[in-house]
Amino acid sequence: MQIITPHFIYFRDRISTNLSVAFDKTIKKIAPIEELREEFPNAEITTLRENSLLMPGFINAHVHIEFSANKTQLSYGDFMSWLYSVIENREDLIGGCDNECMSKAIDTMLTNGITTFGAISSHGMDLDACANAKQNVVFFNELIGSQATMADTLFTDFLSRLDASKSIKRSGFQAGVAIHSPYAVHPVLIKKAINIVKNENLALTAHFMESLAERDWLDSSDGEFKKFFIDLLKQEQNVSDAKEFLTHFDGVKASLTHVTNASQSELETLSKNGHIVIHCPISNRLLGNPTLNIEELNKKNIKWIVATDGLSSNYKLDLFEEMKVSLFMHADAPLLGFAKALIDGVTLNAAEALGVNAGEIALG
Repeated sequence: MQIITPHFIYFRDRISTNLSVAFDKTIKKIAPIEELREEFPNAEITTLRENSLLMPGFINAHVHIEFSANKTQLSYGDFMSWLYSVIENREDLIGGCDNECMSKAIDTMLTNGITTFGAISSHGMDLDACANAKQNVVFFNELIGSQATMADTLFTDFLSRLDASKSIKRSGFQAGVAIHSPYAVHPVLIKKAINIVKNENLALTAHFMESLAERDWLDSSDGEFKKFFIDLLKQEQNVSDAKEFLTHFDGVKASLTHVTNASQSELETLSKNGHIVIHCPISNRLLGNPTLNIEELNKKNIKWIVATDGLSSNYKLDLFEEMKVSLFMHADAPLLGFAKALIDGVTLNAAEALGVNAGEIALG
């Protein structure tokens, strides 16, 4: 048992002083220090300095640990230029980040106050680093592949990675499923994966409507993605549109990342199904994508949270930096109310998105 005594405590609805927190695996009691000393006489007591603030640990719900080697290899300012640079440098990005590199990125997040994260894993190479992390981890095994002829092979690989992550039994680690995006995953694969999510009650996430290229390809099999799909995959038509993609998620809550090019009808579907939007402001800006319309999300009662994305589209894994950028990016939002919403977006609401018992200073 431990007791921590800060100057201030950040609760869901207020900031309080003259209180201490007794905890072991969970918070057992919040009360004045004298009361806790009497009830827990053998507890180890930590007293923090004047003006210290105790907060919930931050939750980074969307990060690509496998791409942590990137510093200057990739192109920024335009989504398609960035995507081609990722493909061109893919071997260096993946091969250049060993277990030590990934562990360093994870430790950096901890230094920045991130005590829980959702790892989007494309290859399973980050499994050991995430399994050995000090933080709580939701390990999202990503499913990708739009070619029907490769569906069985890709799904077998996905199942193998999912099973490997489910074999990790340490406290604070759980497996989840990531559907890459509506343009990059065949509907047959999506149906199979979501059946597993429903049967095993796993956390579910996906990228959705990040770029104008995605919007054009899903709407009309045209735009900047057309050349990309013809050249790389010999594919002239999309395998799904946005409406069909969202239909697969009926009856299961998901966190959808970016959503910067979504239509009104798509936002209404998100609202109706209780999906949560993951806001990655730095990534969106660096890749030349629009700013998320948070005002519209609020009007439609869509919850939104804040995440860093990976170092392939960011310069650091720091939610303080992410919130600061968002605060100034959304210049029309009421300053104090929006600041509070941003903090909720890396604590309370992010915990709901990942399905973890975290995100606030409260009993249990």
